Parts: sequence; C-alpha cells; structure tokens
Amino acid sequence: MSDRTVNRVRYAGTAIQKAALVFGIVFLLVGIAGFIPGITTGTDQLEFATHTSGAMLLGIFQVSVLHNLVHVMFGVAGLALAGSAPGSKGYLIVGGALYAVLWVYGLVVPHDHAANFVPLNAADNWLHLVLAVAMIALGVFLGRDARNRI
Repeated sequence: MSDRTVNRVRYAGTAIQKAALVFGIVFLLVGIAGFIPGITTGTDQLEFATHTSGAMLLGIFQVSVLHNLVHVMFGVAGLALAGSAPGSKGYLIVGGALYAVLWVYGLVVPHDHAANFVPLNAADNWLHLVLAVAMIALGVFLGRDARNRI
C-alpha cells in the first residue's frame, strides 16, 4: 500500500474517528457560539469564571468565558484526536468520563454557590449527563470495531 493510500484510509476514518470528529466540531462551534450575541443572550453579562455570569447560550445554557473556552479547547482536542482510532477512542471515553464528573459536580454544588465557577445550571447538568453516556457508549462500542480493524 502506498503512503498516499495509507493517508487516505487514515483520514477517511473509521466510525469512531467520525464520531470524535463530529463531537469535536460541535464542541468547537458551541464554544464559539457562546461569544456571539443573538445565539447567546446577555453577552454583556458574560463573566470569566463565576456562577453570576448572566449569559445564556440559546437562552437555555448558562455560560461564561471559561465555559466557552473549555468548549473550544475540547473541540480542538476532538479534531486533533480524530486522526486516529485509538486517539478517537480515548477522546470519547475520557471526555465522557469528564462530563460524568462535571454532571456529579453540578448536582452536588448549588447553582448559586461560589464553588460553581464553570457556571452550571439544571439544563447544563442534564446535557452533561447525556454527553457522558453518549461519548462513553460510542467510545466503548465503536472502539471495539476500531480495535478489530487496526
């Protein structure tokens, strides 16, 4: 197989690479959207890292500058790791585990408490649970298929 063919196969991607790529793109877009007036209400109330940030992505999800930057960095990581099946699997499983921890954190820390520095509201908590389950499930189930092809 020529180098050109190997590169084409590598970047055409397995299902797990495509999943990581989709998550990476979505997180990147969400992070950017968190700064755009109209998509995010209350951008004039956007604060760096506090529960008092009044900005709401899509009018539902409370965001801050830190929250948006984390989404951007998580998106960039997804794009970078989607280049390989093992990287994609790690991104989905570890990322899903991080979202599970964030979900628990959101349940334990009161929304109006100073420790809620991300910030998180009830909509964020439910979304984090869905993301955790989806990412871990995709990483595990698609990861088995990717392992057999490598």
